[in-house]
Amino acid sequence: MFLGLRTVIYRVRDLAAAKAWYASAFATQPYFDEPFHVGFEIGGYELGLQPAGADLIVGTNVRTYWGVDDIEVAHAHMLAHGASPHEAIQEVGEGIKVAAVTDPFGNVIGLIENPHFKAR
Repeated sequence: MFLGLRTVIYRVRDLAAAKAWYASAFATQPYFDEPFHVGFEIGGYELGLQPAGADLIVGTNVRTYWGVDDIEVAHAHMLAHGASPHEAIQEVGEGIKVAAVTDPFGNVIGLIENPHFKAR
């Protein structure tokens, strides 16, 4: 059911500036580039950038996602094992779905179903 770590998301206030910086720093261009998400494939994993508003608190802008084939099944599985809902399942564009749960110890666990990204 779980495919391994897939994505780390950095929420940024200036998406265009962050996209340019990461493209330069990692010497690669995004494989996915939309106003709501910019995705880079780096070493078999995804670095995602997402826009954040003025309410962004530095230190809370990172989320790591576990890849799943079926987010509904994985989300239900985590809840059945004692996790609590953190962010509901949502389609974020082009068939990509994300959700997050909080484990019994207070850690946020992201889940992502992304048909555009396959780990090497």
